[in-house]
Amino acid sequence: MQRNYAIDFIKFFAILSVVIIHTFPGNEQLGYFVLDNLSRFAVPFFFVASGYLFSLKVENNPESFSYFKKYVTKILKIYVSWLVFYAGYDVIRIFLTHGNVNVELAKYKGNLTVLNLLYYGQGTSGYQLWFVISLVWSIMILYLFYRLNRVRLLLVIAFCFNLLGLFGQSYSVFDELPVSTTRAALYISLFYTVLGFWLASVHTWRKYDARTYFYLFCFFAISQVLEGIWLQKGLESEHGEYFFSTIFLTLFLFLYTLSKPNLGKDLLITKIGGNSLGIYAIHIFFIDMVDILFESIGLDKSTQSLLLNLLDASLVFVLSYTMYNLLQSAKLVFKTRA
Repeated sequence: MQRNYAIDFIKFFAILSVVIIHTFPGNEQLGYFVLDNLSRFAVPFFFVASGYLFSLKVENNPESFSYFKKYVTKILKIYVSWLVFYAGYDVIRIFLTHGNVNVELAKYKGNLTVLNLLYYGQGTSGYQLWFVISLVWSIMILYLFYRLNRVRLLLVIAFCFNLLGLFGQSYSVFDELPVSTTRAALYISLFYTVLGFWLASVHTWRKYDARTYFYLFCFFAISQVLEGIWLQKGLESEHGEYFFSTIFLTLFLFLYTLSKPNLGKDLLITKIGGNSLGIYAIHIFFIDMVDILFESIGLDKSTQSLLLNLLDASLVFVLSYTMYNLLQSAKLVFKTRA
């Protein structure tokens, strides 16, 4: 089977967008608002790509259950490893920065509930880890429905929950969904993961060329910006992490990658995109490190200086990628010696 280089190529821009979301200022200025809004394709694209690649491994595979177990175990190991890392980092910071350590540790321990750790991916400073545990839940539910031959039914159910989740974010201005957060498997990751899985089994998308899908992606990217402006600037709704337009934006972007499988072949950014999960897991730590560095030399990020924001995002991205590669090299050396 031909390798699709375009997926890793787009993943580079997706992980860069994640870093931008977490390092650039919020939505006060229109330019920053548009950048934040456009960057919201990233996580849905990661989920769609994961579902698609998972489908290629399990469809018509008599050993699909073995692969499923191996895949889920691998993702869980990644989640637990980084959860322990961020928990350890948090405890160290409490000892270094707080006077009443026992009180702060008690508060911190109170956030480490079973629901937070095993479903929401919350409780530590590694808040981005919600993606990893959400992917685990989505793959488990997806595989169950795959074995029952009901993937299309699951796609419809997940689509309904995704729409419902909008009312836990920016669409809550119309009617608020009574949940603590919709940044979870049921409302976001399940739909996009199942969508990717389903796309691997349909071929009607071949009727149209890559240019058509690119234009459709651009159209819905603009639609998402306008939707966000209408909701957040016009109706003064809550900040939205995804929108109705995000569904179509992500769909057509992924169909574009399927239509141009050699896009980005032999490029460095494609190689970097292939390591996006590692960058994703570690980048929050380096956001803190760069913030500490900036504070120590008297740079104030609250000024919303574009140059400072670009420097911040670039440092976080480069440090995250470099450290991830060093960790992988150390891991390889350890395995070789063992």
